[in-house]
Amino acid sequence: MSAAFGALVLAQAAHSIEESIWRLWESFPPARFVAGLISSDLERNFVSLNICIVAFGAWCYFWPVRRQWRSAAPILWGWIVVETINGIVHPVWSVIQGGYTPGVVTALMLTPLALYLAKQVLASAARAESPHPG
Repeated sequence: MSAAFGALVLAQAAHSIEESIWRLWESFPPARFVAGLISSDLERNFVSLNICIVAFGAWCYFWPVRRQWRSAAPILWGWIVVETINGIVHPVWSVIQGGYTPGVVTALMLTPLALYLAKQVLASAARAESPHPG
């Protein structure tokens, strides 16, 4: 399970880099809105936010997930939901725009990885609930 989550965090890092290089905040209104919440320097805010997202992912990987804290499952489900949505919204936005939009290439990795992780989390929960011979 931790390997799948690690892969998802690495995919998010690649995704954040693609979005930043190709300036997603210039073409995607929600990204522009979020980047503008702190100051008028949208590029700095967007890049900083993405660094924070990836750093949080690394923290989640090295502590709650790998150390199997009780909080790991809810954290994993949060990532699964967000990355599944992220992986769906980017291609839809590209279709609406009629071509490439920043982040769409790497977004294609997010939903499959998130769904694979979901399968692993569900299997782990089922194993934990199964009766043990006694």
